[in-house]
Amino acid sequence: MMGKHALSILAAALLAAAFVSCSEDDPAAPDPGDGDTTPTTPFDTLLIVDHTCCDIGAIPESAIEAAKDSLHIAYGHTSHGSQLTTGMTGLVSFLGDLYAYNTGGAGGALDLRDTPFSGAYDLGNPDGSAWAAATRDYLDAHAEVNVVIWSWCGQVSSASEAYIDNYLSLMDALETDYPDVVFVYMTGHLDGSGEGGNLHLRNEQIRAWCRDNDRVLYDFADIESYDPDGVRYLHLGANDNCDYDSDANGTRDRNWAIDWQNAHPGEWYTCISAHSQPLNANLKAYAAWHLWARLAGWDGK
Repeated sequence: MMGKHALSILAAALLAAAFVSCSEDDPAAPDPGDGDTTPTTPFDTLLIVDHTCCDIGAIPESAIEAAKDSLHIAYGHTSHGSQLTTGMTGLVSFLGDLYAYNTGGAGGALDLRDTPFSGAYDLGNPDGSAWAAATRDYLDAHAEVNVVIWSWCGQVSSASEAYIDNYLSLMDALETDYPDVVFVYMTGHLDGSGEGGNLHLRNEQIRAWCRDNDRVLYDFADIESYDPDGVRYLHLGANDNCDYDSDANGTRDRNWAIDWQNAHPGEWYTCISAHSQPLNANLKAYAAWHLWARLAGWDGK
């Protein structure tokens, strides 16, 4: 693997410390104040967006506006990955136009180009490498884009260590060749295989690479491993639909998202959520806005 590319002078001055996930007790975090929202793209410090990053109310309006002012995002995905964008669409109806997005950023919205690539559909379709060539073609034609994010479908479940190494190598090469673009890594969605399954091992491989090399990770699997109260379900065989085995008898008999929705009326919103429940897409949208705000310079505190 290639080494990290150099920090810009501005980014080094603004972000001297690395921030791991969104934990509020991070001792390296600066005094939050009103939230620093100076754009820092490209983002060359560790950023892991996971289940601790799903508090939409914690993101200052100034950070949302900074993201809309400074980011130009290209997002490639198929059905599972659509949870981010359908959740973001539903969020506009739930909380208002502050969270609007569209292709090009018309009307002051976030410029998020949904599935703009040609030649690939997600990180494993039609194969494990086509997305990288599609990314290069798109960036060469759209120099204004400064954030690229791709999601998996179900490929991580059966992926080998070498397959994930290829993904990491392709991402690393893109980061080297396009130093003004933030490339966001992603884990694969839950499949019910738990902590001992291949999916978890391969997701851990992606996480370890990002931690060791100060990369930006949207931890799709971790976000859907917890309910909004912080209760964890991965070890209970949770899958992408949020089903889990509540009594360890080998059968998934409960659904944490449906249970939480029923217990918290008015605290979530209905939206399309491919292969899953609306609450899962809610959380994916909240975490996505945390990601956008952080990339635009918000300190996360």
